[in-house]
Amino acid sequence: MPPARHRRPRAVHSLLAGASAVAIGLSGLVLADDTGAHAADTDLITNGGFETGNPTGWSCTVGAVQSTTAHSGRYALQSSPGTGDTGECTQTVPVKPSSSYTLSAWVQGSYVYLGARGTGGTDPSTWTTSPGWAQLSSGFTTGPDTTSVTVYLHGWYGQPAFLADDVSLLGPGGPQPSPSPTATASPSPTATATDPGSPSPTGSTSPTGTASPTATSTGKPPGLPKHILTGYWQNFDNGATVQRISDVPAAYDIIAVSFADATATRGGLSFTLDPALAARLGGYTDAQFKADIAAKRAAGKRVVLSIGGQNGTVWVGDSASAATFTSTAWALMQAYGFDGIDIDLENGVSSTYLGQALHALAAKAGSGFILTMAPQTIDMQSTGMEYFKLALNVKDILTIVNMQYYNSGAMNGCDGNVYSQGTENFLTALACIQLKGGLRPDQVGLGVPASTSAAGGGYLDAGTVDRALDCLASGANCGSYRPDTTWPGIGGAMTWSTNWDAKAGNPVAGTIGAHLHAMP
Repeated sequence: MPPARHRRPRAVHSLLAGASAVAIGLSGLVLADDTGAHAADTDLITNGGFETGNPTGWSCTVGAVQSTTAHSGRYALQSSPGTGDTGECTQTVPVKPSSSYTLSAWVQGSYVYLGARGTGGTDPSTWTTSPGWAQLSSGFTTGPDTTSVTVYLHGWYGQPAFLADDVSLLGPGGPQPSPSPTATASPSPTATATDPGSPSPTGSTSPTGTASPTATSTGKPPGLPKHILTGYWQNFDNGATVQRISDVPAAYDIIAVSFADATATRGGLSFTLDPALAARLGGYTDAQFKADIAAKRAAGKRVVLSIGGQNGTVWVGDSASAATFTSTAWALMQAYGFDGIDIDLENGVSSTYLGQALHALAAKAGSGFILTMAPQTIDMQSTGMEYFKLALNVKDILTIVNMQYYNSGAMNGCDGNVYSQGTENFLTALACIQLKGGLRPDQVGLGVPASTSAAGGGYLDAGTVDRALDCLASGANCGSYRPDTTWPGIGGAMTWSTNWDAKAGNPVAGTIGAHLHAMP
């Protein structure tokens, strides 16, 4: 008898109901030990203690220097985030290529972030919530062509003012960049606080040094529509309509085959058509499955292999497992004709090593590579969460993130308020976090269950999803929550699953799909 297959891929997180989402602040706490630096290292930050009495050397959206509370000396930076602004302050610093650096700062307040962008490697980001002074610290190594990095401090949307002091970047100095650190332009009030590449929520991408040489200028593979409908296809029978790939309606632009299996080797992947499903379909063979994938691709659709699900056990936590993941994923792409993969892991995500594996896979696949993700809502509440860090790490090759807006209870929106699942506000206020947290608009999709049978909670009718898409794209048809800006290039929507959609009469394909493809 074959091993048990994955069933429903969405875990129910009932303990997250209500305002408990706020507790993530403590989970991101990073308190640094004093880190010794090499004798040749110097502090590259200008005015890191703010003892000039002003933010000289820094570019801030709303930041100012105050003398009421300081970690050391007389002055410290104070910045007050707004509903559409994280109160970010940045400084661009000259560095040397292929060199190690230690970044640190003393901070105080709710959701205070410290990080660096443009390192040419894995951009560091750390954060904390602390009523008193606490030190944040992280390290990074610059890429072989990196001559400057941008250090940032910021809070979070709608949170109280935060303080920062004694900011330090220890390491070998580099040539002065042009423009100088003090000439850096201030971001707009709605600038993304944690975006490693894009200067504003609706701006174009500016890939970091980790970009694959095969990435396109927008990061979106050619041939896809502006607004994408993604659907998961079940490689098992759990009461939904059983389907061949050829049965999936043409409204679906990306079909995610669920799921790959983990092998005994860490990072290893395999895939086998479920024999019970094949029997239910009258004998669905590997050859027919591959032919159906080829036919969908010929019709302009994309088919990807989903990794994970509720019971997924794929572990990529070191260089060896990353290499195994890349080689086995690539072998399956070649064997079945998959255009790429979907990351639906619900545990054990490493932004460093899985990011490494995905970049290597994209380099093998070329410019048509499709990379989608389906994180849980808790995984995308903050840029300090590992899944969000992964999405930003692979932003240069990422097609779309279809967060699961279900099975999650209530969550924080980007305005700091708590919203309940199963409402339009839940979709728009949580999508706003990703849109202002660094992803391009075309990389943000709304993941919804196809019917009440498809998830434990969070179902919305197709009309409500359409209104949420309109609200995000144009500001029309909003609920009580209305974003302070719009994103006409919003990525699209996803559903679990094409099978449950068929069981319900295809409201996702027929209504949401038609709406997406009619949007300007």
